[in-house]
Amino acid sequence: MSQESTRKRRRGAELETALLAAAWAELAAVGYERLTYEAVADRAGTSRPVLYRRWPTKRELVLAALRHQAPPLPDAPPDTGALRGDVLALLRLVIRRMRELGPVREVLAAEQGQTELSAYLAARNEGPGRDWMRTLLERAARRGEVGGAVEALPDRLVTLPVVLVVHELFMARRTPAEADLEEIVDRLFLPLVGHRPDAQREPQVGE
Repeated sequence: MSQESTRKRRRGAELETALLAAAWAELAAVGYERLTYEAVADRAGTSRPVLYRRWPTKRELVLAALRHQAPPLPDAPPDTGALRGDVLALLRLVIRRMRELGPVREVLAAEQGQTELSAYLAARNEGPGRDWMRTLLERAARRGEVGGAVEALPDRLVTLPVVLVVHELFMARRTPAEADLEEIVDRLFLPLVGHRPDAQREPQVGE
């Protein structure tokens, strides 16, 4: 089948999926600065006007590709039966998901973080960073691991572990090692939330 016939046959969602997949592949191959509409169009087997009609700027094209590429988050946060294990598991999940979106690091650097892309990433991290972290803390409170009212903890404290990891990934441009995660959890987060390690219990069968 010729490239021309391929162009004629693809329509709607099928065409858009092909365009966004090509944009993401090109971004991963050459980086944000060197990405061009011509290269994306060639990779997708289409023409530049087809891209421009949908995404008039490179920033819009890359953001659309990111939204299409981003893997879905699980339905619920990790549950290991202990607050320390839960937070470490959540941080590992954040790292895995962000590493799958590796090409966006260069985009953030090029755009200095002041774009729709950074807003999208912030919104994507809000669930794990705030809502899920509160869920972990509420579980810990029911187990007796955390004293006081979880709802009284400020958002800045609740989101601290995820914020620090995301900062390492996108601003410092390094992937935190397991020892880094343990330092964040053990030396910073757990003491600040009043963790009571002796109160935790092993998860029961069926929990």
